Amino acid sequence: MAEVITMPRMSDTMVEGNIVEWHKAEGDQIESGELLAEIETDKATMDFDAPLDGVLLHIAVKEGAVAIDDVIAVIGEEGEDWKAAIEAAGASNGTSEESSTAEPAPTPAANPVSVASEAPSDSETRIKASPLAKSMAKEAGIDLSSIKGSGDQGRIVKKDVEAMISIGGQSSAPMAAPSIAVPSTPAAPQAPTAAPPVQEAPAPAVTPFTFSGTGENYDDVPVTQMRKVIARRLGESKFGAPHFYLTVEIDMEKVMQLRKQLNTVSPVKISFNDLVVKAVAAALRQHPAVNSSWMGDTIRVNKDINIGVAVAVEDGLLVPVVKYADIKTLSQINVEVKEMAGRARKKKLQPQEMQGNTFTISNLGMFGIEEFTAIINPPDACILAVGGIIDKAVVKDGVVVPGKRMKVTLSCDHRVVDGATGAQFLNTFKEMLEDPIRLLV
Repeated sequence: MAEVITMPRMSDTMVEGNIVEWHKAEGDQIESGELLAEIETDKATMDFDAPLDGVLLHIAVKEGAVAIDDVIAVIGEEGEDWKAAIEAAGASNGTSEESSTAEPAPTPAANPVSVASEAPSDSETRIKASPLAKSMAKEAGIDLSSIKGSGDQGRIVKKDVEAMISIGGQSSAPMAAPSIAVPSTPAAPQAPTAAPPVQEAPAPAVTPFTFSGTGENYDDVPVTQMRKVIARRLGESKFGAPHFYLTVEIDMEKVMQLRKQLNTVSPVKISFNDLVVKAVAAALRQHPAVNSSWMGDTIRVNKDINIGVAVAVEDGLLVPVVKYADIKTLSQINVEVKEMAGRARKKKLQPQEMQGNTFTISNLGMFGIEEFTAIINPPDACILAVGGIIDKAVVKDGVVVPGKRMKVTLSCDHRVVDGATGAQFLNTFKEMLEDPIRLLV
């Protein structure tokens, strides 16, 4: 019997997959382990290999979203009945291309009714039109009976009147053109000393604005698997975890000097984000309560420090995880983040590289953002939103001097982290960056 292939679960949070491309066609001979298709999960686009040898008898879904365990293909011996295999497996054929829904025929519009132009008659009141359409037609001098309605049961709506205006529609009784009244009899004689009356010039005519469009101008963009999961998980986080926010401003003068010195000897160019990751990891080691997760009946205090670094990709955000960040060097953090961020943008990260985070950093400083708040990335209890380094006037020893300042905001899950705990963590993080030599010992 031919074997039915269903949508596999390729990540722990996956509920459906999106078939991007088939690398084999129906009738092709395939071998076990050979690349069969590319499937987009909630986290990455991954290769799906053939689970057995045989002929690809049937592709159930050419492309698009498929729920976990739904049929995507049938593999067997040449000439086998793939329909019987699906029936035997108790599955339904998910071929979206073979099913179509007939569109209901449009309801014919009512026959136009003749209407006298002098005043509305009983027949005009029976013409179905929206109040706005009636008002527009009256203002434009258009006879409603000359318009074919496109609304429900032939009802005339705004866009029908606009369409008639755009093609120069007129009413059965055209409006008279404005004119200046001229006296039909000579004016009465004026006294010799009286000045002749001054006639004011008529106001300039303004062409009324007309719009020939339908009033609806937009594109419906299909939601990707990644965007669906982002919406679901962050919605659950925002409305399920009681967020509160703590913001501090950090003097970045010394860390900028240290970075300059480090890059004279480092094999790679150390970034400010690398220093932020290292400072967060060092602060978490001193404040383990912040490196925790809400588990429902328990609070899990994580002993490993695994920092998720949010990376913007075309369809949303991916969060590769720098594991054991507290014991890695700045150069190691730099290489790891840069390499994983590059593969994240190509959707080539593996699910295990985006799991196990205990704390997350979201840095928008490179986009010129001075300050923002971020939504907690489950299962973390906190996320740090990092703004850009800003030139600003600051007061030092009673004197206004130029300074380099950066604002960060810590979003906390109040079920796990209290205000004082979050504040203590931020103060330690601030001290690490304002006296960055502590990061190297």
